[in-house]
Amino acid sequence: MSENVVEVSDYLRDQLILLHTSFKSSEELFTAVNAKAEADGFVTDQFLPKIIKREATFPTGLQLEKRGVAIPHTDADTIKKEFVAVIVNDEPINFSRMDDPEQKVGAKLVFVLGLNKPHAQLDMLQALMAIIQDDSLIAEIESANSNETIHQLLSK
Repeated sequence: MSENVVEVSDYLRDQLILLHTSFKSSEELFTAVNAKAEADGFVTDQFLPKIIKREATFPTGLQLEKRGVAIPHTDADTIKKEFVAVIVNDEPINFSRMDDPEQKVGAKLVFVLGLNKPHAQLDMLQALMAIIQDDSLIAEIESANSNETIHQLLSK
């Protein structure tokens, strides 16, 4: 695992760790992430329309053994400063499945990727796949009550 050059923890930004949220839809979640990311200079004004469009075209929901997660991302040209936003919603949000867009997956945990180096996206997805395959780790992330806990859990 340590051969991964990309560490998720290196891309965490406190203002983009949103715990115990109550978003009703992916669009509502994207709008909130965009507002914070844009205010802090992480994204261009094209981030929101592009991530909504990309999610509709290339869905990012993943059905795991016990739960669903989503890993939305969009074009590198909308990212000024790289980040991984971590959103833990109290109730699952429906995302279309990556492997079968006709099917929905309920995701309480969403990682929004803001990467501007094309090769980094694949490395980050590989790093995240290692994390999301650990169901007990996902459960800990979903029940975290502080940004510090999220940093600790994603730094393992």
